[in-house]
Amino acid sequence: MRSEAEKEYLLRAIDALNREMIVVSPRFQIVAANRYAMEKRGDDIVGRSCHDVYFRLSAPCRQCPVHELMRTAAPIVRPFLDGGIRTEKIFCYPLKADDKTIDAIVILDFDIPRLGELEQELQRTNAFLVNMINSAVDGVIAADRKGKVFLFNQSAAEVSGYSVEEALESLYIQDIYPDRGAWEVMKKLRSEEYGGKGRLKEYHVDVLGKSGERIPISLYASIIYEGDQEVATIGFFHDLRERLRLKKELENAQIQLLQNEKMASLGKLAAGVAHQINNPLGGIMLYSRLLQEEYDLPEEAKADLGRILKDAERCRDTVKELLVFSRQTRLEKQLHPINEAIRRTLFLLEKQVLFQNIHIHTDLGEDIPPVYGDIQQLNHLFMNIILNAAQAMDGHGELSIKTRLSETGHQVIIDIADTGPGIPEAALPHIFEPFFTTKEEGKGTGLGLSLVYGIVKSHDGDIVAANRPEGGAVFTIVLPVNPNPEPGNQS
Repeated sequence: MRSEAEKEYLLRAIDALNREMIVVSPRFQIVAANRYAMEKRGDDIVGRSCHDVYFRLSAPCRQCPVHELMRTAAPIVRPFLDGGIRTEKIFCYPLKADDKTIDAIVILDFDIPRLGELEQELQRTNAFLVNMINSAVDGVIAADRKGKVFLFNQSAAEVSGYSVEEALESLYIQDIYPDRGAWEVMKKLRSEEYGGKGRLKEYHVDVLGKSGERIPISLYASIIYEGDQEVATIGFFHDLRERLRLKKELENAQIQLLQNEKMASLGKLAAGVAHQINNPLGGIMLYSRLLQEEYDLPEEAKADLGRILKDAERCRDTVKELLVFSRQTRLEKQLHPINEAIRRTLFLLEKQVLFQNIHIHTDLGEDIPPVYGDIQQLNHLFMNIILNAAQAMDGHGELSIKTRLSETGHQVIIDIADTGPGIPEAALPHIFEPFFTTKEEGKGTGLGLSLVYGIVKSHDGDIVAANRPEGGAVFTIVLPVNPNPEPGNQS
């Protein structure tokens, strides 16, 4: 038997340890604790359950080592996961009564040296696994059955915007998915259809970043079991934003290529049609004028000839547009100040009846270098878009024209915006196609914006149509600056 003095020294030595040591009954109640444990966990921990003190749970943990120790009566070493990837362990030893039954368990957060090289090897293996997870290129997240995140690597932090510390402290897996996303993932994990029960292969889903941004990811996930019990889930995911951006760029490039091919084919067809129409159209106009000038015709016949001439002139103008569209005209390219071209176009248009109730705002940038182009075609370009905007507003609204130099200084950017009804979303992909129009029948040929597109492309530029959030449409034209052009004309 130990003397009282010996017992006192032993108790003082246990209290002097700068590590936690508690004694737990088989019913999970803390029956004793050293001073360090009470300072760290609270003076009132004796008498409370260990699962309440350490995990704020009302029932014993499924993975509690006390279960196994009561069954095997052998010392146990377990990883201690209190919200993160840790290398600490807890060590459990049975306290046996005289009849060899276990009446308490000693739980320490340090080991009584006895495993030697084996323990060191286990620590090295554990440290390697931790480093491997934290070094993974893809995000890795694990959560317990309640959804509390206890594993969150650096890649997951970079994608989501949460720091590792934030995630391990307060993040639940339900917070990461929008709507019922977490429930859907668990439903698929428990199904046999998506990679086998407990496994989910390459599932594309959105997650929520810290900022609220929806982030598309490719997810591989698994359920972690102890026996037949689910204890946690782990997911490996890859950010798809860059891949989807490149895919969108490729699709746009393919659409642009098809559009260019379509325009080239239609241009050849339009040129052929225009030349076939020109000759008989010239004859109709010539003989109509001769009849009007050379013969004394009744007024009714003269009126009919006037209508014939008017319609023939309309056909002639359409033929001219077809020829310009097919680029069968010679471009006279020179250096021209783009702001002056816009002012000249507005001067010709703003006095027309259609523009009487339209307020025109201009913000023409200073020190914009000249553009190398055909001034007639550039005037035609601006006139078409401005007229189109005025017609869309039905002669009432605001028209804004802004010019600026790009950040690189290599392009001039022109924005022409209106306050009309905007462009139907279904029409946006087709707005520059020949013979496509959103106007009522008889009010447009469908060649105006196709002609605009052709002029911009013949000047090595680009044009985009979009709807403004505040209402109306905006056309953005980008034309290259060429301060040192080759002399001569271009076809």
